[in-house]
Amino acid sequence: MKITYIGTYPPRECGIGTFTQNLAFAMTAKDHQGEKLNKRLIIAMNDYDETYSYPPEVKLCIRQEQQADYLKAANFINSNGADICILEHEFGIFGGNGGVYILPLLHHVNIPIIVTLHTILENPSYTEKAILKEICKMADKVVVMSEMAIAFLTSIYDVPKTKIALIAHGVPDIHFDRKQSKAEFKLKKKKILMTFGFIGRNKGIETVIKALPQIIKKHPDILYMVLGKTHPNVLRSSGEEYRNYLQLLTKNLKLKGHVLLLNEFIDETELFRYLSACDIYITPYVNEAQITSGTLSYAMGTGCAVVSTPYWHAAELLQGGKGCLFNFNDPDDLAFTLNELLDNPEKLKGIQEKAYKYGKEIKWPRIGEKYLELAKSILKSPKKESVNEEGSIIDPLLLPTFSLAHIKRLTDDTGIIQHAKFGIPNLKEGYCLDDNARALLMSLMAYNQKKNPLALELMPIYLSYIHYMQNEDGTFRNFLSFNRNFLDITGSEDSFGRTIWALGYLMGNAPNDAYYQNGKLVFFNAVPNFEKIKSIRSIAYTIIGICYYLKSNPADEEMIMRLKNLSSKLVTHYEENSSKDWNWFETLLAYDNGILPLSLLHATQILNDDHIETIALESMEFLTEQTLKNGYLSIIGNKNWYVKGGERSMFAQQPVDALAMVLMYYQAFLLTKDKEFLNKLFLSFMWFLGENDLRMSLYDFDTKGCCDGIEKYGVNRNQGAESSLAYLISHLTVLQAYDELYKTEEFKSANLPKIMVNN
Repeated sequence: MKITYIGTYPPRECGIGTFTQNLAFAMTAKDHQGEKLNKRLIIAMNDYDETYSYPPEVKLCIRQEQQADYLKAANFINSNGADICILEHEFGIFGGNGGVYILPLLHHVNIPIIVTLHTILENPSYTEKAILKEICKMADKVVVMSEMAIAFLTSIYDVPKTKIALIAHGVPDIHFDRKQSKAEFKLKKKKILMTFGFIGRNKGIETVIKALPQIIKKHPDILYMVLGKTHPNVLRSSGEEYRNYLQLLTKNLKLKGHVLLLNEFIDETELFRYLSACDIYITPYVNEAQITSGTLSYAMGTGCAVVSTPYWHAAELLQGGKGCLFNFNDPDDLAFTLNELLDNPEKLKGIQEKAYKYGKEIKWPRIGEKYLELAKSILKSPKKESVNEEGSIIDPLLLPTFSLAHIKRLTDDTGIIQHAKFGIPNLKEGYCLDDNARALLMSLMAYNQKKNPLALELMPIYLSYIHYMQNEDGTFRNFLSFNRNFLDITGSEDSFGRTIWALGYLMGNAPNDAYYQNGKLVFFNAVPNFEKIKSIRSIAYTIIGICYYLKSNPADEEMIMRLKNLSSKLVTHYEENSSKDWNWFETLLAYDNGILPLSLLHATQILNDDHIETIALESMEFLTEQTLKNGYLSIIGNKNWYVKGGERSMFAQQPVDALAMVLMYYQAFLLTKDKEFLNKLFLSFMWFLGENDLRMSLYDFDTKGCCDGIEKYGVNRNQGAESSLAYLISHLTVLQAYDELYKTEEFKSANLPKIMVNN
């Protein structure tokens, strides 16, 4: 078996690195003939700009904040014949917000995955929870080290219990005699208390120091050894402030000769020599939120009597007399507990014996065997069959319940607020025409499809805003401050085109004549400006609006001529810029790209022009090749876009681009009746729900809003109107598509859940 491990790795000074190395060697131990039973490939995580002199088994490094390195690692794993991948997960060692960069790597790996979770948060942030849920979803098995970890995963992160395996933290199979170790350290006449590991304020070492005066009164031969460097993150932010505090506390309490702070990160052999000399090991952590403690496992592995605060792992592991607990931040309780043990050598010896017995069960050779058994069981399991293409066209069961809660939150009696801080309206940014046009379109769709009463209630607000922002010459202002001051004279051509789109849709889908007449008035006031438009996206938006108008007014010859003229402009752009390998309207792929083929697909329905249809389908196919080739939607990022001959931008992926793709494929299906376009439509929609480059859902199930996009650091958690409306229009389009699919004879006989159309 060839096994790939991902985690930190020595010589980087990190507990996870030591764990990764021990696990890898335990799983690839040699047989009696000296032959390795399994092969190991290590992919090591580098922090910040640090580099390390790694041993030969490290085949590749990932720089923590370089997202491209993660995808290179996935390609390396897939091309090197590994059978299974084991990821050591800890918050803080992977890049991006909450460690999000690990998700694309896991998604691109083609072999089974085991994930060992070293930290599981009881109260995670939104991002932390979303990332860990996605990691567990992609894993074939999730390994934890305590029963409480299982409870957290099932109740907080919705991980099926059948996916979780409980395997204890391993400890090295190293033995030293206690008396001999004390003699080597010249500590034969001392009773040794000890704490080791990275040092920081959450370790609670001051609690032990404050307890020492009461202990020394009865046991003057006490020495408390603190073995460990200051944690690298603490060192970067606060320097040696905590260590200096401990030294000053020791001095003020006159404990010279009773406290030894060793600022070292030592190898395991030397560490076990120290632990063997220890009489009582103490983990005085200041709060309960630690699900796994490697230092605790190591102490028990050497047969130390452990005294600990009741953090989660300790409270569970020390049951049955394997150790003693004392209250958080309570030096008096600690002093009482330690004195009781030191006064009763037989009780102390009994605890040491129970700890030693437990420690034998968690030596790395045994833990390695358990991981190997787990890996073999995964590889023996039948591979999941891929869902057949027919059945995977649209699955309405994956859609969240349709909700206008966030849109209502963003809307006041003037219009829809354009931006939000997380899920809260940002009034400082005011309103814009683009978003109120989108909101009008969405509310019309929601009312027509679902007879949503809130959509009908909000609709006149958006229409009124559009009317208010129209100038006498038929153009529109775009921005309005929260106190209703105009912020521009004439808005962008894009905002003009989007408004025409919404008004055209209104005239074909108005809930009553009053809405129709109002929309018609504003629409035709704007008509003289149609021929002045230069932006190709504004031309596309306007084409779509005209087409919706003509569907209900097919005899308007003048408007048909305007449609032909605008369509001709797009065709000219295509013919001037397209080439053998670049079937596009410009020399770059920029924003809202799907709108361009979409507009010509609409025009084709009205004009029945074969040349326009050919360009629409060719450009759509080209866009598909650029964004859907990996089986999910990878939007062209708005940071630098994608210039012909250059590299495509990955970051600043926007929900409006996903919306354009959803609408484009829906229109292609209506035109051609090819159900493959519904597959692509649903794949594009699933971008919102986590089928994207970061494997993170942009839809917020708590607020019912949609996050503003995918950035370099992760998901932009702000939930403005543009993003949330893009999601809702996409959601409604998916339901429309499903309804169209349901009408076909082939699917009528398949007993699809018609009720879900009302999602």
